[in-house]
This record gives sequence, structure tokens and C-alpha cells, in this order.
Amino acid sequence: MKIRVIMLFVLVLTGMTATAKKKVSNSQLWPDGTSIPAWFSDTTRVDLSNLKHYVVTDYGVDGYSNEVQTSKLQAVIDRAAQEGGGVIVIPRGTFISGSLFFKPGTHLKLEKGGELQGSTRIKHFPIVKTRMEGQTLDYFAALVNADGCDGFTITGPGTINGNGQPYWEEFWIRRKYNKDCTNLEAMRPRNVYISNSKNVTVQDVNIINSPFWTNHLYRCENVRYLGCFIYAPTENVTPVDPKRGAPSSDAIDLDVCKNVLVHGCYMHVNDDAVVLKGGKGTWADKDENNGPNSNIIIEDCTYGKVHGCLTLGSESLQDHNIILRRIDVKAATRVLWLKMRPDTPQHYEYVTVEDITGQCGSFLVVRPWTQFFKPEEREDMPLSQCNNITIRNIKMNTKNFFDVGKSDKYKLTDFTFENIEVCDEKKAFDASLIDNCKVVKVNIQ
Repeated sequence: MKIRVIMLFVLVLTGMTATAKKKVSNSQLWPDGTSIPAWFSDTTRVDLSNLKHYVVTDYGVDGYSNEVQTSKLQAVIDRAAQEGGGVIVIPRGTFISGSLFFKPGTHLKLEKGGELQGSTRIKHFPIVKTRMEGQTLDYFAALVNADGCDGFTITGPGTINGNGQPYWEEFWIRRKYNKDCTNLEAMRPRNVYISNSKNVTVQDVNIINSPFWTNHLYRCENVRYLGCFIYAPTENVTPVDPKRGAPSSDAIDLDVCKNVLVHGCYMHVNDDAVVLKGGKGTWADKDENNGPNSNIIIEDCTYGKVHGCLTLGSESLQDHNIILRRIDVKAATRVLWLKMRPDTPQHYEYVTVEDITGQCGSFLVVRPWTQFFKPEEREDMPLSQCNNITIRNIKMNTKNFFDVGKSDKYKLTDFTFENIEVCDEKKAFDASLIDNCKVVKVNIQ
């Protein structure tokens, strides 16, 4: 009897070990089955203490002035670059500025109580060649800009404050006067724009009140957002309509990026949180400025109010190996939003959303997106598609867990729903809308 008990214990332990190995293995694999590099497990903060620090007040910049300090701040950045690089330090105080352009070898540190505050005048943000809404065009530079700055780092615990209130008010006044007013017509800067850079880290910093998108990354690789607080108000920004919040204040827009980790961040904005961009339009896949996003992990984050926790589109072409996991959702309108533009060839594949708790309006949304789109004739127009989308280990309260619609402009195939426990007001789950849909342990009440 003792031998049988021991053998049974060994068998159970072996089974548990095999299961544990399988779980560990799954966490180390991309949705397409390839291995996730160890880089994605490293949340060690960047230490720049060995670099020369340029405290801006040592160079004539005033943190207690109502004057715009752009030229003085830029002079410190330029000096640091000329002297071999270093850390631009914003000490305690409020430093008002227009667009700043960081150079290779320079970094930004905001100390406790230190705030880089954006000017309320658009004239302090020059028009430059940049990216906006899936296009390469001339538009206003951001408050913080870094192009071709490999190793660029922004560190806290201070604040980048876009000071967006006047811009938000003007936007809603314009929209009330002209309901077709677009984002670009409203003339608003972003808080942070980083482009053509590798090994970027943004850590432990508050990035708030952006007039437009909060963080925008274009053609960047190996990017980490660690422990950041990203915020814009979701109501009461204009007397025109108290229900209105900061328009288009996306938390993080990834535009043709590869290898991105968003870890331990808080996001509360009046639009989508993490958004994948890359191009739009009938011929977008033929434009060399556009491209795919791949190998992106958003994990261990908390969401306040957002329109979508993870949104693919509306200006997106190809997204591959995307993971959203271990997040707590306080009041999202949607969790996973696949925006399908009828005028753009799109392919979203190998996306995994897992271990999600909290409450939301709709959990999964797949619908045509037709805001400001311009379809053109194209004989070889590819059929858009979403495939190999996995949603598992979900425990939430929802108004509509499954908000999915079919279209002749796209096809949906190979979705998996596994270990789902949701309270769902709509109860519209219909696996027949998706080809080869796998359903395992789905409990919708």
C-alpha cells in the first residue's frame, strides 16, 4: 500500500510538473509559437548616473517663470550633445517650453517636483516632416522629440505636462461649429514623439494632459515603457459640453515598431490606450513610409477610463505577435478593438489577450471603421483578415462581451476562446461568425 501511495504521489507530482512546464513554456512563446527573447523579461531600470548631468537651472533656465524657456532649454541639450552627451535634468519647478529636440547621446530626467510644461501657443511648436494618423506629412512637432537617438531615455519621477486645456477647448469649439472637423485641422502638438531609434526606455515618469496623442513612436525597435503614469481627463474639459474629455489623447501609439514592452503602467485617457498604427488608404501597403508592428507585449498594467485597452487600427496594416496580459480594467469602453478600414488592406494575426480582470463595455470588438476614410479603385485589393486571435483566462463584468460583425471586406478565422467567465448583459456570443472558431470552457451569464 505504501509503495502504491508513493507511486501515485510521484505520478501526480510528475503531472503537476509537466503542467507547470507547459505553463512556463506558453508564457515564453509568442502567439505564433516562436520563442520570446529574454529581453522582454528584463524590467531593470536604466541607470544613467555615470553620465554627466546638466541641471538646466545651472544654465540660466528659470523654473519659476511664466515665460517660455524653449531656446534656453534647447541650448542645454545642444551643449550636452556637443560635449559628448549627457542627461538633461529638470529639477523642482515648472519649466514652460515649446518643442525640444534631443540629440544622439542626450537623455531627459525629470526630478521629483520637476515639470516640463508645454506652451499653450501652437506657434511654439514648429511644423516639421513627421508622422500623424498613418501618414508622413508636415505637422507640428511634439513637446519632446527624439529622432535617430539610439539608447534615448526619459526617466522620472517628475512630469511631462502637455498643458492641453486650451487645445482641447478649441477642438470642441471647432467640432461644434464644423462636425466634420478632423484631428489634423485642430492644430495640436503631442507630448512625446520618438522616431527611428533603438533601445529606448521611458521609465517611472508622469506623462499627462497631452493636447493630442500622448506618446507616439515611429520606426522604433526595442522600446520599454516601465512604471509610467499616463493620464488625460475624460470629461469636463470644455463648457461647450461638460461630458467631453481630452480629444484623441491616446496613451501610446506604436507606428511601424518592433519589440516593444509596456510593463506596469497606469493609463487613463480620453481615447485608446495602446494603439497600433502603420498606414492607411487603399495603396498604403505600397508606401515605403508605412509598415508592420510586431513582437509587442503589454502586461501588468492598470487601466482607468479608456476607449480601448488594445486597439489595432484605425491606421494599421499588419500586426503580428501581439500580447495583452495580466491587466486590471477599471472602466474601459472596450478591451480588444480590431478596427477594420474598408479602404485599407489590413492583416491582424497572432494576437493573444489573457488573464484579464475588471469591467468594460465591450470586450471584443470587430467592426468596419469608416471615420474619414477614402476608398479608391484597386483591382488587386487584398482582402483584409484577422486570424489566430486567442482570448483566454478572462473574468470580467461586461455589457457586450462579443461585439463582432461580418463584412465582405474582411474575413475572420482561427479565433480561440478559452476559460472565459463573464457576466454579459448582451449575451451575443456567436462562434459561427468566425471560421474555425474554437470554444473551450466559456461561461457567459
